[in-house]
Amino acid sequence: MTIISKRDFLAGSAAAAIFMPSVLRAQATVLRWGEMLPATHPQVQMVDRIAREVKEKTGGRIDIQSFPAGQLGSGKDMMESVASGALTMTTDGAAALGSFLPQLSVIEAPYLWRDAAHMGRVAKAPVFTQMNADLEKKRGMRMAAVTYYGKRHLTTGSKPVKSVADVAGLKLRVPPVDTFRAMVEAWGAKATPVNFNELYLALSQGAVDGQENPLPTIHSAKLQEVQKHLILTGHIITPRLVIVNGEFWKGLKEADRSILEAAIANGAIWQDEELGRQEGALVATLKSAGMSVTEPDLDSFRKPVLDSLPKQFESKWGKGTWDALAAL
Repeated sequence: MTIISKRDFLAGSAAAAIFMPSVLRAQATVLRWGEMLPATHPQVQMVDRIAREVKEKTGGRIDIQSFPAGQLGSGKDMMESVASGALTMTTDGAAALGSFLPQLSVIEAPYLWRDAAHMGRVAKAPVFTQMNADLEKKRGMRMAAVTYYGKRHLTTGSKPVKSVADVAGLKLRVPPVDTFRAMVEAWGAKATPVNFNELYLALSQGAVDGQENPLPTIHSAKLQEVQKHLILTGHIITPRLVIVNGEFWKGLKEADRSILEAAIANGAIWQDEELGRQEGALVATLKSAGMSVTEPDLDSFRKPVLDSLPKQFESKWGKGTWDALAAL
């Protein structure tokens, strides 16, 4: 893990983009990978595992440097940097990536996937292949892998929640994504966009009443310190997409690209298994840390969302896309 300021990074990147000067490139091709998540999260640990495997198998020709915890800006900042070539790689949610290719947000739609295995099938679906081609053509970046980020649950600071009626009027933090806002509004709550690296402070100061995230993210970001109630809504099974600059990817020698692809695949398998293991243990861990844990009326949360969202976003996702993915 490397520590660097956003200003220093951008200053250097403006001159070098993602490629090092030829004299240094002979020594190593430096691949910079930015992350919003803290270094303790399995997603960042995955990056570091990939870096070790790639360095070993290329004899040091490729050096992956990771920048966790939002050092390089917001998720959108980093995606824009990948598109421009100022950053080589990042990971982010499909809904967030929808700001670059709108139809991608369907992959992170509420109540679409039955389980993690169902979600994992999307990577081989024709609709995903087409989206990847469109993303590279229109925005200069491609999706190198689909990883499991976890099942998302709700937390609140002071109000216990047993059904959707209990969140009416609450200010719930959401990522700056339209589908997340629509979901929270369908629940009757007030959707409040906050960048992830500002979330802990927003919760501690009462700027928002609650938030929703997978258990490993709640724990690694220490949100249990500023939230009292964990409500096991399981409303979204979330993928995170490994995103790479298209020109960098095409510029790699075939052998090196194959090594990188294999390392990403191996890292994703480890990360997905580790996240699943943590999810299985974290309810008890968060409860022991002082959170109350509630299993709410799930249908009360599901019904208003499914009654409105698929129809509301059909023109954005493409007619029939929701049904095609649900049937995978």
